[in-house]
Amino acid sequence: MKKPYDEELFTTIRDFLTVFLPKQKCCSPLTIKSYRETITLLLEFLKQIKSIPYSNVTFQLFNNSLVTEFLEWIECIRNCSTSTRNQRLAALKSFFKYAGIRNPARIACSMEINNIPSKRVPATIVEFLTENALKTLFQQPDTTKKLNIRDQFFMILMYDLAGRNQKILDLSVGDVTVSPKNPYVRITGKGSKQRLVPLMEKTMKHFQNYLELFHPVEKRRSDDPLFYTIIHGKIHRMSPDNSASFMMRYGKLAKKICSEVPDQVHPHQLRNSRAIHLYRGGMPMPLLAEYLGHVDIKTTSVYAYADTEMKRAAILAATNTNQSSEPELPVWRMENDEEFLKILFGFKS
Repeated sequence: MKKPYDEELFTTIRDFLTVFLPKQKCCSPLTIKSYRETITLLLEFLKQIKSIPYSNVTFQLFNNSLVTEFLEWIECIRNCSTSTRNQRLAALKSFFKYAGIRNPARIACSMEINNIPSKRVPATIVEFLTENALKTLFQQPDTTKKLNIRDQFFMILMYDLAGRNQKILDLSVGDVTVSPKNPYVRITGKGSKQRLVPLMEKTMKHFQNYLELFHPVEKRRSDDPLFYTIIHGKIHRMSPDNSASFMMRYGKLAKKICSEVPDQVHPHQLRNSRAIHLYRGGMPMPLLAEYLGHVDIKTTSVYAYADTEMKRAAILAATNTNQSSEPELPVWRMENDEEFLKILFGFKS
């Protein structure tokens, strides 16, 4: 009697998502979610476009041609970006490689799919705020109102840490270590990797004020979300939509005052701005990569290409060799460089 479905295929999918990714590769929940969505989309493609129900899907169906057609469907019909297309392809390559490890009979299929090339992603412009624009933006929240104090501190903290929006929203009260000499924040990045990022003195003052208002000592717990909203009397972590919304609102207000403010202001610009400002201040590229949590320094190099101001300054310096001035101290340096470097590279807490 014929089985109603390919038991090997769906067992492999289950073990890939529930055992291999979380327990063997220690992937983050967001990575696993992305892989699950990719496989679900592939099955939907087979059902909708190829008229193949789940019960008839087998390993024998998959080859270079079918997966390529699926990727074209993602781009042309679902209007996904090239970057998304490449992410889906990478997930499928990983899955079929795993299938080949489990059963050598699937290695040929894995090799076929692995030969599908990723598309080149067009270079994107790094959007960041000038120092004047940044200062104007931070001044927009009316700090006589409690929620606006939260909004202002969120923007200041995100800039100081050069963190991604979601990573700042994921912070708990216990992730911030208050120390008279070396205050820092523990950020969990991609792949659950943790890094310690020092907090500047001015940011610490805002943090203390924020704690008193939103996390009073008598109710404070280390696992409480640092940034939260209250819905129907219950505390929830603040959502990315929330932070994006108030930043857009403050951006429009700032634009009326400072022409250097972009037409559209969004959270990731704060991370980009901090990176550009540190690079301009003289922070070496390897240290900047560590500061931003980049595994590959090539990822960080985009800030060097984006900084037209430094290029202009270099050209001016080269054409005005008779002019000389004392070099400014890089903004990332502190009085105790050695201690600062130890914190950045995780040697000291």
